Amino acid sequence: MTSTDSSTVRAHAEDLIDLVAASPSALHAAAEVARRLEAAGFTRLSESEPWGMVPGGRYVLVRDGAVLAWVVPASAGATTGFHVLGAHSDSPGFRLKPQPSTGSRGWLQAGVEVYGGPLLNSWLDRELVLAGRLVTADGASHLVATPPLLRLPQLAIHLDRAANDGLALDKQTQTQPVWGVGDASGADLLAEVAAVADVPRADVRGYDLVLADSARGAVFGAGEAFLAVGRLDDLASVHAGLRAFERLVASSAVDALTHVPVLAVFDHEEVGSASRTGAAGPLLGDVLGRIGAALGADVGAGGEDHHRALADSWLVSSDVGHSVHPNYAGRHDPVVQPVLGSGPILKINANQRYTTDGAGEAAWRGWSEAAGVAVQEFVSNNAVPCGSTIGPIASTRLGIRTLDVGIPILSMHSARELAGTSDLLDLSLVAEAFWRA
Repeated sequence: MTSTDSSTVRAHAEDLIDLVAASPSALHAAAEVARRLEAAGFTRLSESEPWGMVPGGRYVLVRDGAVLAWVVPASAGATTGFHVLGAHSDSPGFRLKPQPSTGSRGWLQAGVEVYGGPLLNSWLDRELVLAGRLVTADGASHLVATPPLLRLPQLAIHLDRAANDGLALDKQTQTQPVWGVGDASGADLLAEVAAVADVPRADVRGYDLVLADSARGAVFGAGEAFLAVGRLDDLASVHAGLRAFERLVASSAVDALTHVPVLAVFDHEEVGSASRTGAAGPLLGDVLGRIGAALGADVGAGGEDHHRALADSWLVSSDVGHSVHPNYAGRHDPVVQPVLGSGPILKINANQRYTTDGAGEAAWRGWSEAAGVAVQEFVSNNAVPCGSTIGPIASTRLGIRTLDVGIPILSMHSARELAGTSDLLDLSLVAEAFWRA
């Protein structure tokens, strides 16, 4: 790696750290992606208004924790296909319950619900923030992120001598963080959050709030090989697509595109994607349909033009995957063992937990070659269940040719995950090559 390469890799990693810091919740992530794209010349659209799209136009749409962005090529027509890069904005963790102000024995605590499948022990002894939105009586949403406010304190080993023999946390009784001391009967956690948002507590009628680690990400290791930060799953892919889009629209290549490039960031992937902002919902199909209609396609039932466009489209589902773990190599396939720093991974599963087939593999290798990026494969150990992604869900809904990719990481679903810095940039470079193809 040259010094120039090293500085570019480092700059990309630091920008990802900035994105994660600005995105303590999925709602913040969608807003931050839209903010950056608007700064790059994208026009913000509203779903409730007509879309006056024009050739050469750049557009972005936010629906709660989901964000979609696209460019309309100058030569686009009714049967122009789409190149969609899909990712997700949510991460495993904790969400605030109703009536969240709890506590006992002189402690103030927060009632939280486990979201997705986090590594519970990784959340212990960290300074945590509350982030998301407050909805006021007038229907307005107010994004908010508190300073460090909460902590899940671990029981001292003096009081649990077997803690190192295998720590198992009860999801209800042992995951309620503390946020103060005093009489819990008069405590109001939402008042603390409302004060940060500069919203009168009496005006708060609803909320969507999650816990997030307050610690900033760090680049470290020999040759700055590693990046540790929260919510890499899947903000690493969101960031890769965002940066690729920013480079694409800043270059002359955008004028020669023969397909519509789309960045699609969904919410609720960690809990099955079945929501109005998830990949199982209608959002992507609705947006592609409205783009097609603006280009003159007949998008109704049996619409010839739109079906032709979808048949000429690709969806790249990008999400993190597993690097071989040096201390647990037996949990991985004995032959296919991707490792941090050796390139993005092509995710393959015979049971369609991932969508990659031979055609998708060939296409990914071609885009990676065009970007000058190495390819690794990932496949599960037959004795270890395989996770899944938005890929099979979106592919089933729309019938678009789909493949699953990502970067290899360690500590997946931890409050602080570990990636290879070079993989982060490499994924973004292949995303750009995919859109340029």
